[in-house]
Amino acid sequence: MEHRRNMRVGAVFPHLEIGADPGAVRDWAQAVEEIGFQHVVAFDHVLGAGTDTRPGWYGFTNDDLFHEVFVLFGFLAAATRTLELATGVLVLPQRQTALVAKQAAEVDVLSGGRMRLGVGLGWNKVEYDALGVPFTDRGARSAEQVALLRALWERPTVTFEGRWDRVDNAGILPRPVRGTIPVWFGGNAEPVLRRAGEIGDGWLPHRPPDETARAMVGRVRSYALAAGRDASRLGVEARLDLSEVPESKWPDFVAGWRDLGATHLCLNTMGLGLATADDHVRMLRSTLRELRPVAQE
Repeated sequence: MEHRRNMRVGAVFPHLEIGADPGAVRDWAQAVEEIGFQHVVAFDHVLGAGTDTRPGWYGFTNDDLFHEVFVLFGFLAAATRTLELATGVLVLPQRQTALVAKQAAEVDVLSGGRMRLGVGLGWNKVEYDALGVPFTDRGARSAEQVALLRALWERPTVTFEGRWDRVDNAGILPRPVRGTIPVWFGGNAEPVLRRAGEIGDGWLPHRPPDETARAMVGRVRSYALAAGRDASRLGVEARLDLSEVPESKWPDFVAGWRDLGATHLCLNTMGLGLATADDHVRMLRSTLRELRPVAQE
């Protein structure tokens, strides 16, 4: 079933290409807000692997710059006024659950309720090993973590006895402005679709709007209905990597996801050979001008 609606349009924070100058980070975010984007999506990596001992390594390395996402969002909370701050995604199982609850709640408070937590499993075993967390059971652990996150956000004190986490009559302050924080699941695997439908507030796919995507959206909604939830309240955020989709196909990509029921869209300018933060802003400005009418048709 197709659902046409206006999509909220956001920008992917260009971690790999913006550098470490706080002025550039601030100016980029303020410009994105001024242009009219509604949210910022930031990726999460704690460590990059050294390649000298890993022949054939294909992922991010120690030479790739990733701003730590919660510290970044604390900074952006002060630098902006309206932008929603969304992780896309936080590698939740490699982090301590209570600490994530505290950090996300703090961002939500400092931003006036603008935090959205997209979570995923990650792929980099090097990070898991360095952080002292098992890699193999990360999927099941993430579902338990979300239950504990929500309990800590919503209640003054929590007693929780899980397989991985234990809390004995304790709580966090401050708690989120809205009483909780939306949790979205990122990924395309079937267990992710199930978790998004059964316990998530939304789903973050990373694929084109084809027939496979249509079927995946349908399964997320089916899982929600089977769990007794209102499937129409689930969000879907598509990501358009401008460097990977031919420019002539950008409107079709946006229209395709709009017609599949996507509620959100983010534009990723990394990989285009842009040299400065200002170059990223100029690309975002021109692309939003072109694609906003399609997203909101």
